[in-house]
Amino acid sequence: MPTGRRAGHLQIFKLINWFIDLVYFYAMKSMTGYGKAVCELPQKKVTIEIRSLNSRQLDLGMRVHMSYREKEAELRSELSRSIERGKVDFSIYAEYTGDAGMVSLNTPLALNYHNVLKTLAEKIGEEKNAEYLPIIVKMPDVLKQEKQELDESEWKLVQQSVQDAIKAFNAFREDEGKTLFKEFEQRIGIILAKLAEILTLDPQRVAGIRERIGKNLEEFIAAEKIDRNRFEQELIFYIEKLDITEEKLRLQTHCDYFMKTMQEPSSGRKLGFISQEIGREINTIGSKSNDAGIQRLVVEMKDELEKIKEQLLNVL
Repeated sequence: MPTGRRAGHLQIFKLINWFIDLVYFYAMKSMTGYGKAVCELPQKKVTIEIRSLNSRQLDLGMRVHMSYREKEAELRSELSRSIERGKVDFSIYAEYTGDAGMVSLNTPLALNYHNVLKTLAEKIGEEKNAEYLPIIVKMPDVLKQEKQELDESEWKLVQQSVQDAIKAFNAFREDEGKTLFKEFEQRIGIILAKLAEILTLDPQRVAGIRERIGKNLEEFIAAEKIDRNRFEQELIFYIEKLDITEEKLRLQTHCDYFMKTMQEPSSGRKLGFISQEIGREINTIGSKSNDAGIQRLVVEMKDELEKIKEQLLNVL
């Protein structure tokens, strides 16, 4: 038993490991996310929204209000750094609550819309009492708000709200990541439990193969005429072909590596590669086992692995 200073060091070491495990637990993120923030300004309300689904790369779509269009490159750079990967929709909307500024009318375009609508109404016989103005002012580009110079103090407030939206977005991803972490942990645990069952069945399988071959041989050759040394040599050669010791060991190693890698940030691609290796070992065990009980366990392991692969598509 450790005593004194050594015991104190051991306790600190355990505490540090616990803290590291806690930090790593929160490292896994889902690619699915949502974040929203609202910036209340004197004359308008600015709403920032971020949505994402899974994608192999960063696929960033942006809809930015004309007031902040000049900052689009800056926003894109910040989002690329913070989000990393996923099919992302980012939008900034502005709703004016005060003076909306100067508005201009595109008179030639409005007259053109009027002529088109009037001609259409005459052709279908509905030109009488037709009111075109409410329709025309809603047409694209008829009314335009004059672009004003961006106030840097206003942009700082909007920029802070963008950061708030990103924080909410990442918090959403982390919450989803916790759920995925628990699911992977559970399913890898099931695979390892099935592997433990295979470890129990394997010695019986080898004994069964030996007994079955011996009985089949005695059906054709009298027992006293069988060359036991030659029989043992051939049997060893045959059983070596069906030996799954290495596959069992590698499967255990890959599962342990999967669990360790889950604690790394942005591990989705890496976990995908490891899951392929897990599948390869499971398939080899199934093809070499030549045993109904083990093959049943292999099918169950494959089912768990497929569920893991489906969810891995959502891991950042």
